[in-house]
Amino acid sequence: MFRFALHALIILILTLLTQIGGIAYLVALAASHAWGLRRFLTKLAIFLLCYAGATFAASFAAPIFGRVPLSCVAGATDRLVVRSPIYCLLNRNYVTPELRDLAKALAAHMDREFPGTVTVALDANFPFMNGFPLLPHLSHADGKKLDFGAFLNGATRSPIGYFAFEQPAPGDELPCEGRNDWLTTRWNFDALQSLFPTYRIEEQRTSAAIGWLTSEGVAKFGLQKIFIEPHLKNALGITDSHIRFQGCRAARHDDHIHIQVD
Repeated sequence: MFRFALHALIILILTLLTQIGGIAYLVALAASHAWGLRRFLTKLAIFLLCYAGATFAASFAAPIFGRVPLSCVAGATDRLVVRSPIYCLLNRNYVTPELRDLAKALAAHMDREFPGTVTVALDANFPFMNGFPLLPHLSHADGKKLDFGAFLNGATRSPIGYFAFEQPAPGDELPCEGRNDWLTTRWNFDALQSLFPTYRIEEQRTSAAIGWLTSEGVAKFGLQKIFIEPHLKNALGITDSHIRFQGCRAARHDDHIHIQVD
């Protein structure tokens, strides 16, 4: 009974983390049982092979479900890059073709405006099934959402692009101040902040990116919303109605920019 519960827990965790990892684990279990394998390292190797095969197959099957992968293999001339291989290893790099085209067009625009600029993509969506949660995000479940790192010309303050926040200044708008929601993903990670570099976002690049998104992005690619924190919106002097606040139960958006299309 304990072994069954352990396998069920592993399947659940792998499914939540990668969407297809639970299936790969089940296949690896079946293969190990059929071949009489008992050594842990051998069974682990079988699982890793199954998972690698499933991940490779997902990139070909995802277009059937209306999604395509953002490439994690970037060359020196690529202007759009995924921040870390971990996003591809966990199958979190899938978007609709329309959103992929928007991301590439934004990267090309930023390179024209600021030569050499590299636009950094973070979490996108899983390859299959609308409504499947991409934790800890509340809305990345249909291929139409994508996060970009705060514009620092190809860099992010944290290794994965998240949790290194652009802290508000005294007097800035703080819509969640004084709230104590127990069910929330708006974590401040105060203990981590001193571990990250202290450089700030580049206001020129960030303003240019948001300006393009709220004009060309809306008109040509169907951009619907952009989430950033109110204090950044105010600091950048942005008034466009497509800029929204994500709410106090969602993660902070002063470490990245969230976009979504129709």
